[in-house]
Amino acid sequence: MRRLLFPVVLVVLAVGLWLSNDLVEIAAGIALFMFGMSCLENGFNAFTGGTLEGILRKSTNTKFKSICFGAASTTLMQSSSLVSLITISFVSAELISLVAGIGIIMGANIGTTTGAWLIAGLGLKVDIAAYAMPMLIFGVILVMQKPKLRKASGYLLLGTGFLFLGIHYMKDGFAAFQNSFDLSQYSIEGLLGILIFTLIGMLITVVMQSSHATLLIIISALAAGQVSYENAIALAIGANLGSTITAILGAIAANLGGRRLAGAHIIFNIVTAVVSIALIDYLIMLVDLLAKGLGIAPNDYLLKLALFHTLFNVMGVLLLAPFMSYIERFLIRFIRSAPTSIEQPLYLQASALQTPLTAVTAVHKEVLHLFDNAYGLLAHGLSLSRKTIDSDESLTEAVHNTRRIVQLDVDDAYEDKIKSLHSEIISFIGKAQVRETPHQSSEALYALRLASRHIVVAVKGMKHLHKNVSRYGISTNPAIRERYDHIRLRLAKLLRELRLLTEQADHSSSDVMALSLDALKVSQEKMSQTLLDELDDMIRHQRISASVATSIMNDDTYVNDIANSLLQAVRVLLTHHHHSATQHMQLNDAEIQQLAESPKE
Repeated sequence: MRRLLFPVVLVVLAVGLWLSNDLVEIAAGIALFMFGMSCLENGFNAFTGGTLEGILRKSTNTKFKSICFGAASTTLMQSSSLVSLITISFVSAELISLVAGIGIIMGANIGTTTGAWLIAGLGLKVDIAAYAMPMLIFGVILVMQKPKLRKASGYLLLGTGFLFLGIHYMKDGFAAFQNSFDLSQYSIEGLLGILIFTLIGMLITVVMQSSHATLLIIISALAAGQVSYENAIALAIGANLGSTITAILGAIAANLGGRRLAGAHIIFNIVTAVVSIALIDYLIMLVDLLAKGLGIAPNDYLLKLALFHTLFNVMGVLLLAPFMSYIERFLIRFIRSAPTSIEQPLYLQASALQTPLTAVTAVHKEVLHLFDNAYGLLAHGLSLSRKTIDSDESLTEAVHNTRRIVQLDVDDAYEDKIKSLHSEIISFIGKAQVRETPHQSSEALYALRLASRHIVVAVKGMKHLHKNVSRYGISTNPAIRERYDHIRLRLAKLLRELRLLTEQADHSSSDVMALSLDALKVSQEKMSQTLLDELDDMIRHQRISASVATSIMNDDTYVNDIANSLLQAVRVLLTHHHHSATQHMQLNDAEIQQLAESPKE
């Protein structure tokens, strides 16, 4: 639809500009206004490297605070799209909950109303073009500087300057347009007029891709007498609905969190529009009453339109805010990911690349997802269920009582559950590192890439180990069976301990985690040494053949590789979780070997 609409809009615009010089000035005003919004977005994006994220996380722990944050941030940035983009990235990375995101979206709708007040109360009553010029001059100087904050400040000044210029040209364009063509003759009263002009407002917003730009057109046209007050109100309602259509188009290729937030946006705007149209006469009377109390003149339709725009958005928030939790559950229930046999990343969405924090967090969660897949695959490779390893059941008895070895196609499972996900992680990290990334974030991404690689190495080790587990795991020779029970039990215990460590990460310090991992590594070394000692004894007493003993030794090497890889991966994941290095508490290889070889007391 977008591909078809774009060339049509260009052709219509070109014909209109060729036929009317007045339309050129109006179109130039719109273009400057939208370019100013783009500059503002560029400027505010520069501040999303940590400060904004910290504020966002602290300001959304309640529904009321999330609504206030959405309103305040949109008021400051004059861009609901930027606020929505940042919100989507945080919801996708699970740094904030979906219900908090819904609250921000609701608040952003209130924040957009400040644009109407700015245009109606200042832009069309003051010669703001005179203020725009100094802003553009200083903005260009700052943008040409290398320091990031200076450049960002320059974009903010440029954005504000171009916004002011856009408003100025729009005002003059509609004033000139009034002399040659009077759109007010097409004014329609009653419910039919409300519905038709609501539809027109929707179409304008879909074309402009900006409700702020649509409001600028509406207020400028109202100031020039091109539309009636009632029709302008309907256009404003349509502008809100138009942003819903934009959300639908954007959600087609969005991630799961983006689609759910788009769904919340749709629900909010449709309910607000329907209620506003149903109660339009009462809302107009309420606007008149409030305008009188605020000292707004009865014929000051510009400010009354801004007041109406604020009123019906606040009404929508008051109507739906009590049901935010129900909306969240509804969206989670009905908007789901499409099932697929190939494992898909859960967190590596394009929106997560917006900030270094969300990028690192998304990769961390995705590597945990990869670890979870590997955990299940390794458990099945040992012919044990995840449920058994996750429970308090005796692993010794579970291994000993195994009656058959589960035949697992490790190659297919590796391709579907591990390799595809690992490739997505590597690709995403590459995209994140292309962007300007702080040193700490770059180091974290590098460490997480290694952790992902360690998990892959562990699964590849199981590809080799599973062949002999299938062959000797239920051998009729008790000596051989005992050795493979030892190997299976060793890995099963490690998986259980690693699962417990990842679950306790929120409640344990980084030093405790590091010491626990070292203890596991020492335990693995001791169990390996015990197995080798037993093998030597069995070979001497000819309880097993040398060829079988060699296979067991090779498999012990695979187990060592699997264990070491998992321990290194989990160490990175836990270190990132605590945001602090644990190297000072980590034992080196020589210390671990010394502890493993120390005699038992």
